[in-house]
Formats: sequence, C-alpha cells, structure tokens
Amino acid sequence: MDQLDFDVFVADAWTLTSIMTCMVMKRDPRRVFMTGILMIVSALLFLGRTCPASETEWSDADGLTVEGRAFSDRSAVWDRLPARAEGVVRDPVWNLSRHSAGIAVRFVTDSPSVSVRWRLTRDVLEMPHMPATGVSGVDLYARTADGWRWAGCGRPAGIENTTTLVRGLSSESREWMLYLPLYNGVETVEIGIDEGSSIEPAPERSRPITFYGTSITQGACASRPGMTHVSILGRRLDRPVVNLGFSGNGRLEPEVGRFLVEIDASVFVLDCLPNLDGSATAERTIPMVMQIRVAHPDTPIVMVEDRTYDDAPFSAGRRRRNHENRKAFREAYEKLLSDGVPGLIYVEGDDLLGDDGEATVDGSHPTDLGFMRQADALEPAIRSAIDSGVGR
Repeated sequence: MDQLDFDVFVADAWTLTSIMTCMVMKRDPRRVFMTGILMIVSALLFLGRTCPASETEWSDADGLTVEGRAFSDRSAVWDRLPARAEGVVRDPVWNLSRHSAGIAVRFVTDSPSVSVRWRLTRDVLEMPHMPATGVSGVDLYARTADGWRWAGCGRPAGIENTTTLVRGLSSESREWMLYLPLYNGVETVEIGIDEGSSIEPAPERSRPITFYGTSITQGACASRPGMTHVSILGRRLDRPVVNLGFSGNGRLEPEVGRFLVEIDASVFVLDCLPNLDGSATAERTIPMVMQIRVAHPDTPIVMVEDRTYDDAPFSAGRRRRNHENRKAFREAYEKLLSDGVPGLIYVEGDDLLGDDGEATVDGSHPTDLGFMRQADALEPAIRSAIDSGVGR
C-alpha cells in the first residue's frame, strides 16, 4: 500500500470510527456491531485491491529487455554511464548518472495482473516542484494495436515499494514497458506475475535515439516517468531512447562527449542550451558536434535551441539569455554548414513550449503539457533524421 492509499484508508477508518462512537453514545450496540463488520470488510477489500496477491511470482527486471542503458561496464545495475566515467566527468554529472532516467524494461506476459517492487537508492522521494510519482515512481505502458498506451503508475511510499499496477486482465500475451524513476536511482526492480503465467524478454528494437541535455531532458518536472518528451518520442517512433540528461549539468562537455560517442545511436539530439550562456554556447557547440561527427561520420545530429522561458515577457534577463544563446548556437550551426559538416538538423526554440505561458511549473521546467508540446516540436526533425537513411 502506498502513502496516498494509506492516507485515504486512514481517513475512511477515522470516519467509520467517528460513526461508531456516535452509535455508542446513542447506546445502539446492534448498529455498532454492524458498523464494525463493515469497517473490517472494507479494509480487507481495500488491501486486496492495492497489494499483490501472495501467489505472485517475481522476476528480476535486469533479466528482461532493458532499454536506455548504453554501457555494459556499470558500477551498479541501473546506472546510465559506465563505471570508467567516474573521475572523468564532473562529480555532479556522475552522481546524476546514477539516476535511472529514461531506462525502461520491456517484457511479454500473459499474466492477468502485473506487479512491481522496486528499491530506491535515496529516501528523497519528491521535490518541491515535482511529484514523487515522477521523481521516484515507476510507469507502465502496454503495446496496443494503436501504439503504446498508459496502464498504471507505481507511487512510492519509501525506499522499498511493492504495488500491483494492473489486474483482472484476460489471459492473453501482451507486451509491456516499465519506465524507471527520473530523479532517483534504483537498487533492484522486479516484475510480478500471477502464478502459472509466463514472462519473457520483449524483442530487441533498433538503434536508440540518444539525447544529451539538461534537467528538462532528465525529466523535470514530469508527473510520471513516461511523460518526458524523450519517452513520449520513443513511444511515438517506436524506438529505444537513451536519456543522458543531467540536471543543471548538461554543458556540452567533451568529458561527457567521450562516452556519448561510444553509443551506436540512430540519431544524436543535443539540447544543452538551458545550462549555458551565450559565451559558453559559442565556445562549446562546434567542438561537441565535431566530437560526434569524427566518431560517427553519417549519424544525424539534431541541434535544439533552448526553449523560450514562459515568463520571458516579464523578464528582460530571461529574454536576453534566450537571445544570446540562440545567436551563438545559430552562428555555430551556420559555420558547421559552411565547413561542409553533413547531417545537421536545426530546431528553433520558440515552439518548444507553445506561446501561452501555460507549459511550465516555474517558467523553465515543463509540466506534462510542456513535455507533450516539446515532443510535438521535435518529432518532425527526428523523423526526418531517421528517414534520411543513415539514422535507421
């Protein structure tokens, strides 16, 4: 039982207890007895709805199909960078790489229910502007005839969590995808199915779309892990994605690029401007693009401007930062084109969040609406990159 369900249960129990007290005061033993019976039955039904059945069989998610982990030599099972990155990238980048953002587990099962239990690495479950479901929760999707469809979200209550995400299904084989927490790490993840049901890894998919970016790329402030634009685009394009978003630390650094270029990506997406200013953008853009291009001569590179701050109309400083970043980025892009660097696709920032100021929690970090709009804005560019042939 997670915390929200527990709180609801306590509230219901308190209400029933109050009723019973009133009955006692009215000296009505028969009604007190019946109310007590109803309270017990309600509790049993509630627990049966929220907790997995005792006959659940558990499988280590690491033995299923895992996407979003691009390196095999990891310090821990669910890290995003290899162990050799420690001491090479800056400490904040390394620490953030231990968060499981963008990692997804795919599997096929005929079980009428799907449960999950996961152990987090930190007891900080939420942030002031981002709910625990996004920071530390898990998110389940099912493949349907019309594409991927949301099925359930696991709400964290502490370090250790167990919940049933879907139940009462017909016993037919389905493909599932479980997204892991965005701003927390996981020590263990297990998938639970009904006794006698089968579970197996889902088929491997093609080369991943790889994103290098900031807190927005990592997922701040999605309500649940499947609602980042990175994950949305992965579902729409039916492609694996690698999320190398590092909150406050997506800075086009060659130390990160050293590991980025080891990934056999179908497309590279560079979206680091929110963590840079004009001078840093001018200094670092061309070296990062060339670091990728030397290692991957033909792989498309999508260059994304920073989003327009939602509160930019009221902040000259915000407008100035957008302008300086974009000017430097555009100049670098045009210089690369003039030098004959192929396979570059440029995405302007004005349309990433829309123009109504309703897409962020703080002017910068998207809500689910903002992430959906960002996915809409990036999808044509990434589709074009994939359709070019070299990105397949």
